[in-house]
Amino acid sequence: MNYKSIIISIALLVGICIATNAQIGDQKHNFAIGINGGANYNTVSFEKHRIKQKGIIGPNIGLTARYISEKYFAMICGVQVELNYSQKGWDKKFELPDGLGTKDPSRGYKRTMNYIELPFLAHLAFGKEVGAQFFINLGPQIAYLINDKESHFGLSKEELAAEEYGKKIQNKFDYGIAGGLGLEVRTRKAGNFLIEGRYYFGLADFYNSAKKDYFSRSANNTISAKITYLFDIKK
Repeated sequence: MNYKSIIISIALLVGICIATNAQIGDQKHNFAIGINGGANYNTVSFEKHRIKQKGIIGPNIGLTARYISEKYFAMICGVQVELNYSQKGWDKKFELPDGLGTKDPSRGYKRTMNYIELPFLAHLAFGKEVGAQFFINLGPQIAYLINDKESHFGLSKEELAAEEYGKKIQNKFDYGIAGGLGLEVRTRKAGNFLIEGRYYFGLADFYNSAKKDYFSRSANNTISAKITYLFDIKK
């Protein structure tokens, strides 16, 4: 895991966000915390030995903290950090030998992977301070695998002997880039309500990926739908 590149990316994103408005933007010191919840639709990019798969749907829930530092006309700039429990993995697609790609309902293999993840996001919003705002979140994300589970049915002993089954996760640290678009409704007393669609592109392989290894790439790709509630600690 390249911690240096992650730190540099965070510094650049936050620095650009603040520096853009530091000279002519209105100073703001809005700090808000809250909770978020939603669902992931995850697939895994396998290379060298590809796996046909269906996306796996799992929960994504956690805590959110956001600090808004500047406002420039209708643009608001800040930083958002989350601490989430996030379920990922893959569901292998088996086909009947009819050459038509028909799903075989008699066989199945699924692997779920549960992570604690930490996104560091630059937050750009456009709109009124009270009312509706459109926003963009963008930045690096790191995560750590806390556990995983395999389930399967209808597979023969010969099939299960293949290296892809029962293979131990070799790299528990995950990192990549996350970006999202959403809508926030800000109120004066009831707090702030956000809905967001987010995409995560994994840069880390959870299996070893040297030339001698079975996979040359094994990284998560995640589409998330999230709802967040924030209440202001400081306006």
